[in-house]
Amino acid sequence: MPWTRQQMAERLAHEFEDGWIVNLGVGMPTLIADIPMGEREITYHSENGVIGYGPVAAPGEEDLQLVNASGQNVTLLPGAAIVHHADSFALIRGGRMDVTVMGAYEAAANGDFANWKVKGAKGGGIGGAMDLAASAKRVFLMLEHRMRDGTPRLLARCTLPITARGVVTLVATDLGLFAPAGASFAVRDLAPGVSLDDVRAATACPLTE
Repeated sequence: MPWTRQQMAERLAHEFEDGWIVNLGVGMPTLIADIPMGEREITYHSENGVIGYGPVAAPGEEDLQLVNASGQNVTLLPGAAIVHHADSFALIRGGRMDVTVMGAYEAAANGDFANWKVKGAKGGGIGGAMDLAASAKRVFLMLEHRMRDGTPRLLARCTLPITARGVVTLVATDLGLFAPAGASFAVRDLAPGVSLDDVRAATACPLTE
């Protein structure tokens, strides 16, 4: 069976190393803050200036002033800090993020990704994605392997406006974990019961084991 979004978050979080500062972007990536990390000490960062936050607050225990990138009320862990938005971006641009985890519409085998604009759709704003993509030491993506109409999201080249070129380190989808390898995606892990043939049928570029 394909991974649930929670399982995707757990698999990607398994790649974090002790002491990392991790930026969690809007949407699926925020699920990661609810995952127990055991002995690893991970500091979660949000662009809005919340540093060192933890799980989403339980009902009735919300602090309306404390939100993550998705606007969810979160809890603070010991040692947490609230900083000005400009200082938060100074940390990003200064290369302090060990990894940023973002959602995406498309990911390409050459490490490009697109996560801010759908062709023909009104609106869309790139926000801090370019700053994070350019400055973080690693870029991890979380996305469903196919769009709602069945179109593959893992491609040889992106078809949507690109957020950043050649920066993606890992891609977690409901079918597995993949690493851009230039002309193909290298398969790092597969969801239980998902075969390589299943992934090939859902991917618009070559795969390597």
